[in-house]
Amino acid sequence: MTVQRVASTTGLLLSGGLDSSILLGTLLNEGCRVRPFYVRTQLAWEPAELRAVRRWLEALSSPRLDPLVLLDLPLADLYQDHWSVTGRNTPDGASPDDAVYLPGRNSLLLIKAALWCQLHGIEQLALGVLESNPFADATAAFFDHFESALNCGSVRRLRIVRPFARLGKRQVMERGRDLPLGLTFSCIAPVGGLHCGQCNKCAERNAAFRLIDAEDPTEYAVPLMTQS
Repeated sequence: MTVQRVASTTGLLLSGGLDSSILLGTLLNEGCRVRPFYVRTQLAWEPAELRAVRRWLEALSSPRLDPLVLLDLPLADLYQDHWSVTGRNTPDGASPDDAVYLPGRNSLLLIKAALWCQLHGIEQLALGVLESNPFADATAAFFDHFESALNCGSVRRLRIVRPFARLGKRQVMERGRDLPLGLTFSCIAPVGGLHCGQCNKCAERNAAFRLIDAEDPTEYAVPLMTQS
């Protein structure tokens, strides 16, 4: 199965995690020009995540890679005492996927990047959403409705594209096998800038490397039980 073709200039919501980082590498390898976006929401893991984004962009430096656009959308007034803001009671490795759901997150991240694209003549915005994503705001219906609503209020149309929408985690990891994936960042409770080794996302990250029988290059503050 091949990744959906996108136009030569594409906006990309880049979180620094495995999926969006591999998508950036994929788009560049396909000859696309990419404008990356990072939305600063002031959640607990943001400083470590943003450092990873910058490292990743430096590692993948290319004439077709445009400078990072930083957008601000603080969420503490919405999420208030939620673990994503306070850093307390973060879902651990045994927690179900829905424990890490952040209400409205895709809508919030999309809107500023989408408007920036429309204001600057970029015709499509890509996300690294996978087939296995379990949340309602990661479905085809959600993105279709979001795109339709966005374009109702603008003279410049924008497409929301999900090149990995029909791929599973193993397939995406295979695509990124030759990329420096140790530079990516997936943790929601970092310790001293390192992956904590205890949270839901650290467990998910380690499992992703095991899917392709690859050594996990991540430095964890506390070694995962699954690691040798």
